[in-house]
Amino acid sequence: MADQYAQPGEDKRPTGMPVIRWEEPPEGPVVVLLDQTRLPAEEVELVCTDASALVEAIRTLAVRGAPLLGIAGAYGVALAAVRGFDVDEAAVALEGARPTAVNLSVGVRRAASAYRSALTRSGDTGAAAVAALVAARALHREDAEGSARMAGHGLALLDELLPGGGHRILTHCNTGSLVSGGEGTAFAVALQAHRAGRLRRLWVDETRPLLQGARLTAYEAARSGMAYTLLTDNAAGSLFAAGEVDAVLIGADRIAADGSVANKVGSYPLAVLARYHHVPFIVVAPSTTVDPETPDGTAIEIEQRPGYEVTEVAAPQMPVTGAGGGMPVAPLGTQAYNPAFDVTPPELVTAIVTEEGAVSPVTADALAGLCARSRQVARG
Repeated sequence: MADQYAQPGEDKRPTGMPVIRWEEPPEGPVVVLLDQTRLPAEEVELVCTDASALVEAIRTLAVRGAPLLGIAGAYGVALAAVRGFDVDEAAVALEGARPTAVNLSVGVRRAASAYRSALTRSGDTGAAAVAALVAARALHREDAEGSARMAGHGLALLDELLPGGGHRILTHCNTGSLVSGGEGTAFAVALQAHRAGRLRRLWVDETRPLLQGARLTAYEAARSGMAYTLLTDNAAGSLFAAGEVDAVLIGADRIAADGSVANKVGSYPLAVLARYHHVPFIVVAPSTTVDPETPDGTAIEIEQRPGYEVTEVAAPQMPVTGAGGGMPVAPLGTQAYNPAFDVTPPELVTAIVTEEGAVSPVTADALAGLCARSRQVARG
């Protein structure tokens, strides 16, 4: 089997540059992003001078992943405030850039609320802009801290469900430090298992059509010295049938009040396979991903992506011949069904792991209790 084996002593950050940061050069404040559309071929940064540039970066997936979108949204509000743009207008544009990921709304609203509260108190737009930036930086820091706690809770759950170590984990999409202020969500659990010597194999779904698994998760796994193997999404069934999967770990973009989980399209079939083969299916996400205002899975708005993402393939240095900027792989005029996410019902989810601990079985009451604990911690 052709794959990547663990590299002893290797445990570097998946990228040599921060995924997102705030900078204040002489010409004015900016938000600097690692352009994830260029990975793994090259590490290139985007410099966003206003909220509209950040909106475009979010829509094109230059910046992506639920927790990181929250951080980006908060910095976007702060950027608009500091540069003197209309904060409410920027907040609306940022929040609407990707409708399924609830963390984006959480981050935008947190920074906008801090701005408005400070403006009401002082009447000073400069002070209000500082308050928005403080809120964004606090969210960034909290996400990093929460990521570490999630990793610990997730590994403890794995060890409880699968005593003896030697975990063979299947993951989907990308959930590492590229989506977080810290080391990620589901990937952070696998990384913790690797560091503890309890990860036997990380199975990495390609995650079509945009290959976040192949381009990003494999990139992070390789840089971290983990034992990993890449597979096409439709090979997962044969992997389960061969008894090669001990657990499935995924992230989430929105978790409804009843425990329904919206995640990158392809997650739901993995949950069905996991249930049939009696394999734990575990969701790892910050508590901010739980949306009490969304009652169930049917109420989650699923983002529909452009058809050319399916009918064309694109990569750095590839010749551009298609309407979407890639090379056509389907006849001209082919229509494509391209939802960005699917929804897994709570009865197929073994556990939801957050920074506040694990919920299992997944029920509305258990999630409500978790959210209440999270609010108490936030209030201090």
